[in-house]
Amino acid sequence: MGSLSIWHWLIVLLVVVMIFGTKKLRNIGSDLGGAVKGFKDGMKDGSAPETPAAPNAQQVANNAAADKSTIDVEARQKS
Repeated sequence: MGSLSIWHWLIVLLVVVMIFGTKKLRNIGSDLGGAVKGFKDGMKDGSAPETPAAPNAQQVANNAAADKSTIDVEARQKS
């Protein structure tokens, strides 16, 4: 009773095809294949994606000055 026979798998497959339809299953399969291929290509490159540079303090200050709803506070450490 613990293992499923070939008939059980065929019935499950038939129910899945009836619920989702062959077109949707084909699309899911191609999407999954594309994702796996993209993952393999990314792993093959071996380089980490570049992180964007942090904005400098002057840019942050200019953006804060332009936005009047921003409140600038200085955090202090409790002693």
